[in-house]
Amino acid sequence: MNTVKKSLTPNLPRQRRRDVVENDQFAGFARRIIRAHGRRVATGDVEALRDLIALSTVIDDAIGEAVIGLRAFGYSWAEIGSRLGITRQAAQQRWGGDKP
Repeated sequence: MNTVKKSLTPNLPRQRRRDVVENDQFAGFARRIIRAHGRRVATGDVEALRDLIALSTVIDDAIGEAVIGLRAFGYSWAEIGSRLGITRQAAQQRWGGDKP
């Protein structure tokens, strides 16, 4: 017996995702947290400087994961590069191992 409701389950694994409304607010929240952490370090917490630097690695990893996910949903290197303000070739060189 199949209990999956077709109307609630997308059946195309490579379909493009719809725009998520709260992404701008979420990104703004993340920026505020990172800036606040920088201000806390600036007040004399030299030990926390290493943690702040580690955040840049986490951000780079998150960007890579996002790009891989977008490629899996069918976005082209040209579309990704355009959103990042870089060429298709630059995006592919940085994050891709597949062909353009």
